[in-house]
This record gives sequence, C-alpha cells and structure tokens, in this order.
Amino acid sequence: MTDKIPLPARLAAMFVYSRPVLIFGGMICALAVIWGRNPVVYTVGVSFLILSMIFDLVDGWFSARYRPNAPLAPLADRLMDKLVYSIIFPVIAAGMMWRLLVSETDPTQGQLMHAIFVLVLCVTVLVRDSFASFMRGFAIRQGVEPESSEYNRMRTIVAAPVSAMLYAYAFYIPEGPESWIYFRISYLGNLSLQILFFVEILFFIINLGSIAGYCRKYGTACLDELCFGDQVLRRKILSVFPNALTVMNALMGLIAVFFAYQGRMREAYFMLIGAATFDKLDGALARRLGLTEPLPDEPPKKKINMGSIMDDLADAISFCIVPAWIFYITLSQFGEGRFAHLHVGWVAVFYAGMGIGRLVYFTLDKAPIPGFFKGLPTPAAAMLVMSPLVIFDQALVLYSQRILFWGFFATGTMLFAGVIMNLYPIRYIHLGRTMSRHPWFGRVNMLMLTISMFTPVFGQFCLVYMILYLLSPLFTWRIQPEDAARERRRETMSEG
Repeated sequence: MTDKIPLPARLAAMFVYSRPVLIFGGMICALAVIWGRNPVVYTVGVSFLILSMIFDLVDGWFSARYRPNAPLAPLADRLMDKLVYSIIFPVIAAGMMWRLLVSETDPTQGQLMHAIFVLVLCVTVLVRDSFASFMRGFAIRQGVEPESSEYNRMRTIVAAPVSAMLYAYAFYIPEGPESWIYFRISYLGNLSLQILFFVEILFFIINLGSIAGYCRKYGTACLDELCFGDQVLRRKILSVFPNALTVMNALMGLIAVFFAYQGRMREAYFMLIGAATFDKLDGALARRLGLTEPLPDEPPKKKINMGSIMDDLADAISFCIVPAWIFYITLSQFGEGRFAHLHVGWVAVFYAGMGIGRLVYFTLDKAPIPGFFKGLPTPAAAMLVMSPLVIFDQALVLYSQRILFWGFFATGTMLFAGVIMNLYPIRYIHLGRTMSRHPWFGRVNMLMLTISMFTPVFGQFCLVYMILYLLSPLFTWRIQPEDAARERRRETMSEG
C-alpha cells in the first residue's frame, strides 16, 4: 500500500515546476501581441507573469514547511530560476525595443535611453546568473558549502515583480477590454519613466551587489587557483573591481547630463547620487581588498598612481564638470533669456575650475587629516549646487513667480560652492565612513531620501540636507581623526 502525497507537498512541487511553463506561455503571448496587437492576449500574458511571480514568492516557504527533506528542492529551485530568467529577460529586452519602434509614434530621447538601459539590465541579470552558477560549482569542488546571502535573497524576491512590471510596460496595448483585470494591468503599462528608472536602477544595483557577494565569499579560493601564489597578478585582478566602480562613477555623471538636456533635473540629481555612491564604494572596496597597502617586499606606493588618477578623473567629470554643465544648460536653455546678463558660462567655468583645483590639492596634499576633508568635498559641492536647479526646474513646470529667485539663488550657490571647496582650514567629516560606522544613521538617511523622492519637495529636502552638512564643522570639529577614519562599527567597539 503506497502512502498518499499530502496536498501541501503537491502544491509545493507545482509552485516550483510550473513557473517555466507560465513564463513560456508569457513568451508566446508576447509574440502574439507583437504579431496581432491583441489586448486580450496582452492581458493573458501579464496574468501568466503575475501568477509566476506569486509562485516564486511562496514556493520557498511551501518547500521548507512541507518538503523539508527533498534532496532535489534547492537544485530544482535554482534551475527553475535560470530557466525563467533565460526566457523572460530576453523577451522583455525585445519588447522594449518593439514598443519604442512600433508602438510609440514619436519616441523621445528619454524613451530611447530607457530601452537601452533595460537591454543592459537584462544582460546583467543573465551574466549574474551564469557567474553565480560558476562560483557555486567552483565552491562545491573546493569542498565549500555554498550559502545564500542577503543580497541573493533580496534579488530573488525583487526579480519576479520587476520582470512582471517590465513585461506589462513593454507589451502594453491601449484600448483593451472593459474588465477589471485589464484596468489594473493598464496602470503598469502607463508608468512614468521616472518610476521605471528608479526601480530598474535599484534592481541593477542589487544584481551588482549579488555579484560582489559571490566574489567576497568565494573570491579568495578562485584567486588562489588562478594566481599560483603570484601576488602581483592577484592585485591586478583585484584592482579590476574598484576600477569598474570608478568608471561607473563617471558614467553616472554623463548620464546626468543627458537627463539635464531633457529638462529632467530630478533624474539628473538621482544620477549624481549614484555617482557619489560609486565614489564611496570604490575607495572602500580598494581598502577592503588591501590594494591601498604595499606588499611586504615592495617599496611604499606612490601617492600619485593609476588608481588615484582614474579616481580624480571620474570625480572631475561627475562632480566638477557635470554640475557646471547642467547649470549652464538649465539657465541658458530653459531660462528663456532671463539670465543672459549673469554670464552663466563664466560662472560654470569658475565652479568647474575651482572643483578641479580642489581635487589637485587633495591629491598633492602632504599632510591629510584622516577621516576629514580639507574644504567642502566635491561630491557634497555637486549635491549642493544641484539642489537649487531641481527647485528651479520645478518652478518652470509650475510657471511659478519664483523662477527668477531660484535662478539667482542657483548662481550664487555655484559661486559660493567654488569658494568653500577651497577653504582648506575648514574640515568636513567623511560622511560615507560615518554612515558605515553608524548603520542606523545611514538607514535613516536612506529612508528619508527615498520618501522625499516621491514628494514635490525633493529639491527643498536635498537643499536643507546639504546646508546642514555645510554647517557640520561647527559640531564635528571635536571628533578625533583616528575615530573619524574608521569605517566599521566593530573597530570602534573593539577600541572602546
């Protein structure tokens, strides 16, 4: 007499193994939408992906509760993920291009940029999956039991909703049937580019974080196998990661200029926040990997090297040239001649020149103060001068009477920031390291920034925040440099 399989165990198996079938059905519906532009087929396809998303969110819980000892469950779950992502993300990339070229009558530069970014995002997802599979296989061969990390779990939770949202947007067919399902789905098909970019950039960062997590867990064993004890080769391989973050810093700055030409200052500000984030991460990663310290048998590293030159070049682009460029674009092109007498071009050149001069001083400074900057750092200066431009852009949209005020205010802020960057007796604490030492402080700041993004006072919030940092030397001068230079809370506690 055979035992009957309980219904919850059957459901757990169905949740795991039915996802590729649903995604394949979504792909067939996408092809049918491209061929016949039928809104009913579009609704069915999105419903398949939403159902697959629900299964993806609950299959782990069902398997852990009702099939805890199934030996194939972890491997099957990863295989189903690989099949699902291999199908749906190429379909989404093709759908974005189809909507851009066929569905949109007159696509804008922003829509073109969005379609290209989605293509890069889809490639990143597939590369990450292949990389994770390789690293897991290598770890098993080395006798290391692979473990899941927070980044990987977060990525799994986020991937299914993001794919469903992008599918609904890519294959959207207007004027569908009068049903509540289509009525709800049509909201996803009409999302603004601002919301889409925010979600996609967040998902992109999570995928990069997942790759970094695998490198952190299994990178040492891989390098031991690749380098055969050659420490110089080991350092050359490791230096690729902080250098890639430095390149991303400069790239985010250039993307901010693109948004500024479209008159989208809020998105440009987001890109500069991303550039500042990558600027923090590249130095922290280099220190964590030990690339800032010379090898035991090597002479001390020179202060000016290829890494520092790349970092200064990226900072000069993102935090000196780009804010000056955006300021010139905003007041000259969108100011409608109101500020022609201010010589905004010379103001922009002044800010960029003062920022580059501050970077040169920072590189050549022979007596730096650990944990502090002499003068306002260039990322903070860029955030400061961009805040009035965001408010100015909002005033233009609302036809507010304060357009002239915020234009003059932005000009004065550019001149003031250029001067305060080079007042070297004033010491500003390293805000990124402060957030690393006090995680609660970083979480509160990120929460407040995220909430303000969706409010009409985002520019005002950023301006007040940067003014507080501008005044911070009145309170932080008592902090000792050895405390300010620490990056981790654990170090502070061990010294206490």
